[in-house]
Amino acid sequence: MAMDNKISYNRFMTIVTAIRQFLEHEDIEKGHSQLTIRNYETYLRKFLEFCEKQKVTDIDKVNQELIRQFRLHLSQISPPLKKNTRNYYLIALRSWLKYLQKRDFKVLSAEKIELAKVGERDIDILAPEELDRLLTASKENTMIGLRNKAILEMLFSTGLRLAEIACLNKSDIDLTQKEFSIRGKGDKVRLVFLSDSARTALENYLSKRQDENSALFINKFSSRLTPRSIERAVKQIARQAGISKKVTPHLLRHQFATDLLSSGADIRSVQTLLGHSSITTTQIYTHITNRDLRDVHSAFHGKQRRK
Repeated sequence: MAMDNKISYNRFMTIVTAIRQFLEHEDIEKGHSQLTIRNYETYLRKFLEFCEKQKVTDIDKVNQELIRQFRLHLSQISPPLKKNTRNYYLIALRSWLKYLQKRDFKVLSAEKIELAKVGERDIDILAPEELDRLLTASKENTMIGLRNKAILEMLFSTGLRLAEIACLNKSDIDLTQKEFSIRGKGDKVRLVFLSDSARTALENYLSKRQDENSALFINKFSSRLTPRSIERAVKQIARQAGISKKVTPHLLRHQFATDLLSSGADIRSVQTLLGHSSITTTQIYTHITNRDLRDVHSAFHGKQRRK
């Protein structure tokens, strides 16, 4: 009898309630970052709005045909969404359905939602001379100038994500050991390292600070720099360096990874340093570093052939 009641409860649970409970679960029980929660909320809200237009309110009405129509809807949004962006919506849906399945709700199996196949990611990086210009562009001996220099050196030295560097406090950094721990995606802790130039840049910047704010990077009002402010600072320095490419904190994360791989680091170590859960994510950099194989082929291939 209890089982019958549960099936009835499952049958009439609304989508909006199920999404709210999922977000609460991800926040309170799973302990995901606020950024992750906001992303889930954004993607699932779009699905909820679509369902409301289709007059679908209960979770038992979420079937493959509804998902197909939602995918078609995403493909028709203007301006067009890239395939990998559309996949983010589907990944959020799969996570939501998996959560409901674990709670024994009778819903569409998450495995039935297949992601769209996407081509190899096109990763843009700076040429060596562009990187040198960028890292030496901020020469002002002011608090802001020294701060911007420290941000660039840290991004290139550690491969930190934007959200990771924005949340750092002064007490997190060990300038003596030139290493510190960072809590990244999935609440995973990893060790990152400072180059000599990054340590020097941080020392110069912190010696100029006269405030009592615990944040590592602050603005002229002594408030913590937001991720958006860090993005703007990097963009401004790139402009000063005369670099026409779109330079972002994430580009410097790509630069960090490709620099290591091009210099001979093994991919497993780079995976650990980047904080990637899957090595498949790290392998996106190999097609860039494989360009060096052309030089190897040219230098060594066919040397044993008789002329």
